[in-house]
Amino acid sequence: MFDLSGRCALVTGSSGGIGRAIATALHSGGAAVALSGTRLEALEALSAELGERAHVLPCDLSDRGDAEGLPGRAMEQLGSIDILVNNAGLTRDGLFMRMGEADWQAVLDVNLGATMRLMKAAMRPMMRKRWGRIVNITSVVGTTGNPGQANYAASKAGIVAMTKSFAQEVASRGVTANCVSPGFIETAMTAGIQDATKDRYLAGIPLGRMGEPEEVASVVRFLASSEASYVTGQTIHVNGGMIMV
Repeated sequence: MFDLSGRCALVTGSSGGIGRAIATALHSGGAAVALSGTRLEALEALSAELGERAHVLPCDLSDRGDAEGLPGRAMEQLGSIDILVNNAGLTRDGLFMRMGEADWQAVLDVNLGATMRLMKAAMRPMMRKRWGRIVNITSVVGTTGNPGQANYAASKAGIVAMTKSFAQEVASRGVTANCVSPGFIETAMTAGIQDATKDRYLAGIPLGRMGEPEEVASVVRFLASSEASYVTGQTIHVNGGMIMV
């Protein structure tokens, strides 16, 4: 079940906790995986761990030229892109009244703009092949909002709307596009949160715990598989019941 043998996947943000878990899940399903991110050492360590069918493609998505060249580099390494997972993201937190234009634009350019550019580059080959899977990683704050994260929340909400529109345009060609929206997940980023703040978040989660990156990755693997061929334009929330929509 959820066999990805013979498929080729590009995963951005593979050097982070959730991205690493996603790349590992796709690779364990049989896919060849292009590992993209900004931290070369972490990418190389993951590639060594995964072994055959893992390819390192460092990329800084804040550099437009670098981002636009990534799909071509991935196709050179893999032969095609059957599965695109847009997981990489950027935060520049601050209260809205004090948020500078640069911090607003930087987050929108990477989280929304780079996602758009990668989807656009991958869609034509997928449409010609009449098979493709695009999975965009959003966030619970794209639905709820969050004080101090107006730019991040706006970018994630924008990804959801963009994915729905894109899904309608490519559905007739056998290409699906969906979002996965993680909640409070155990990663290096959340490890730095103060205990009092963490306890407050946990109090609002019916399952009473933080999620694991692998629990996000398993949903991505499903959406990337042939079993998910009738699922498109959807956002699957992985948040322990933190919000129910």
